[in-house]
Amino acid sequence: MDLDDNSRNLVQALTNGDPEKISTSRFSSLLASKDRDYLLSSTTQDDQVKISDLEGKAIGLYFSANWYPPCRNFNKVLIGVYEQLKSNGSNFEIVFVSSDEDLSAFNSYRESMPWLSIPFSDLETKKALNRKFEVEGIPYLIILQPDGSTLHDGVELIYRYGIEAFPFTEEKLEELRREERMKHESQTLTNLLINPGRDYLLDQTMTRKVPVDSLIGKTVGLYFSAQWCFPCAKFTPKLISIYHKIKQSLEGKGGGEDFEIVFVSNDRDQSSFDSYYGTMPWLALPFGEPIIRTLAKYFDVQGIPCLIIIDPDGKTVTKQGRNLINLYQENAYPFTCAKLELLEKEMEEEAKRLPRSNYHAGHRHELTLVSEGNGGGPFICCDCDEQGSGWAYQCLGCGYEVHPRCMRAVDPATAASVQHT
Repeated sequence: MDLDDNSRNLVQALTNGDPEKISTSRFSSLLASKDRDYLLSSTTQDDQVKISDLEGKAIGLYFSANWYPPCRNFNKVLIGVYEQLKSNGSNFEIVFVSSDEDLSAFNSYRESMPWLSIPFSDLETKKALNRKFEVEGIPYLIILQPDGSTLHDGVELIYRYGIEAFPFTEEKLEELRREERMKHESQTLTNLLINPGRDYLLDQTMTRKVPVDSLIGKTVGLYFSAQWCFPCAKFTPKLISIYHKIKQSLEGKGGGEDFEIVFVSNDRDQSSFDSYYGTMPWLALPFGEPIIRTLAKYFDVQGIPCLIIIDPDGKTVTKQGRNLINLYQENAYPFTCAKLELLEKEMEEEAKRLPRSNYHAGHRHELTLVSEGNGGGPFICCDCDEQGSGWAYQCLGCGYEVHPRCMRAVDPATAASVQHT
């Protein structure tokens, strides 16, 4: 197929040289076309910024779309970081590369963005950039440095470090990682949960202040959650039940071992916090506490519900507390590697006794028992909507999967009458 001059020039610009290097002499060619040497500005539909004006700046190419909720969620975070950087006079710009389905969606999404954009109509440039940087999912943020180097994990860096990640160089990131390692090595429960002017947590009545020091020596779960979050609303009752079972089990054993949970709220207002926390039997950080945002960044919390487990010495055991509760219920306690290895061995032995295939009350096709080694892997259970890994019953035809414990066996005729797949 013959290429026109515009496409030929663009392909040449995107394929010459080292794919991991973007020299500033070719930077304009990445974003321009034969008939366009500008980008759309953030102020009005008709305002334009010359691409040549970006030379010498660090540039973030932001692949995103209005129709995808994770993009909209990240967009809010990125706007905050961008506006802080611009107010500080930082030499940084973002260029939006749209994956929106139509011009109306593009314009609607772009209204929220304070940065530049490639015109929606320039499909060839957008396709070429996606191929060049091997964009396989969105949101995706790649940083192009003035020295020609590139950094591909911009989304993770913004979520994890925020404005501190600037200027997005390898040297800066290594410095941040080193500081992070030092913080984790010196981590204690008190330096996680205490700040100047507050050394307490709220109890269920929200009237009694519980000293953070009283949790020292206990296994503690930090529960990031919010009333507005549908997955949280489903997981919280399960966690309450598991919490009581763990507490009762420890009381029966004696020996002083204990378990506690601290609610770290992502609620949007005090009344929502009060209503939601009123259903919980554990402790909580006060609503609006500034340390909540610090904790979310420190533990790299990118979605809720999230349960971080801290051991009696104040060190992080796992960030996967929610998954472990879903897999093993109260048996997951104390969430250590040794306990999980034991549970995995028990699950392997149990799987040997399970039917190799069966019919489920919620699905019309036959389901086959699979593991991570023979076609399985991490999944969302179609029966309870919670995460799972390891063994599952899977429909090899359409991908429907359920936890073995969620399997409700029925005869083939009954399964065939199920109306949904």
